[in-house]
Amino acid sequence: MDFTFTEEQQAAVEAAKAVFAGVAPDGVPSPALTAGAVADDFDRALWSRLADADLLSLLLDARHGGAGLDAVALCLVLRESAKVLARVPLLESTAAAVAVQTYGGEELKTDLLERAGRGELVLTVAANGRTGHDGAELAVTARQEDGAWVLDGLQTAVPWAQNADFVLVPALSTGTGRSVLALVPRDQQGATLAEQISTTGELLGELHLDSVRIPARDVIDADGAWEWLRNLLATGSCALALGLGERVLDMTSEYTGKREQFGFPVATFQAVAVQAADRYIDLRAMEATLWQAAWRISTGAGGALPASGDVAVAKVWASEGVRRVVQTAQHLHGGFGADTDYSLHRYHAWAKHLELSLGPAAAHEEALGDLLAAHPLG
Repeated sequence: MDFTFTEEQQAAVEAAKAVFAGVAPDGVPSPALTAGAVADDFDRALWSRLADADLLSLLLDARHGGAGLDAVALCLVLRESAKVLARVPLLESTAAAVAVQTYGGEELKTDLLERAGRGELVLTVAANGRTGHDGAELAVTARQEDGAWVLDGLQTAVPWAQNADFVLVPALSTGTGRSVLALVPRDQQGATLAEQISTTGELLGELHLDSVRIPARDVIDADGAWEWLRNLLATGSCALALGLGERVLDMTSEYTGKREQFGFPVATFQAVAVQAADRYIDLRAMEATLWQAAWRISTGAGGALPASGDVAVAKVWASEGVRRVVQTAQHLHGGFGADTDYSLHRYHAWAKHLELSLGPAAAHEEALGDLLAAHPLG
């Protein structure tokens, strides 16, 4: 394991910082003041700038117009995007494209990848299943019929579904009992979307599939494809949680350094400093476990446990850590933290969405326990 970033990874970070420098976290109405969605679409202008900076093709091979980098580079860019609450499907679209590149057929790669890397096609992933608690592949069945696959089921809380061109849907093959990934066009016959709204105020989609026919070439049935994609999505979410938490702690430091009581900045009070220090420790633990998970996914390196064990540890720290960071920030900001003219409440809403998306730490600890039981150490 080597946590030293390569020159290419560092260049991706610098490009991301340049693109995100002009993004305002309060660029859309506050979710606290909006009854419906804060916007009908994601930030298309930012999406175009990401494409121009080659950040949408970061993980694609050179033959598909990409830079050929890895999950660590993606997480570095996602970390920067979360600091400004960037309203783009960067994680979902990139992860779906890389899944196609890694496991899809040549015809599908040719039709899809270069256009996705240029930002002309937007992809998303239905990763939450029917309830958000059970495996997403269990919520949809897939059967082969006359050279095609037929899908039936429901996926909830699909991010950016209203505006994506394709949704990559995990499903359970009724013939083999294995997981497959089906690329479903947004306007496919039999596929309907119901609106849902996240705690961030962004649109989500409840995707209903009623005998949806998908050509065989648009279905990935390779062993391990869904598990790999699920791990990448989870690790990317941990990167978002880290970037958001770091920005929130910076905001707290700036505020407590200026806010005075009894003639002194409140940052100099021991109770305030200790709470901030605890949250700094949370962030460093989130960072270390994130890079461990991203490194395992990127390199395929072996270990005492499968890569999903490292992902579970990262999720434990990310889901708990991001919650603690924003709660402490709200406490140390006092009433100012709830002011809707100040952006902290937006970060709190996004943190809550990430916490819910990652799932409770206890569930990941249980999964880790199952892995330890199945792979005794020593």
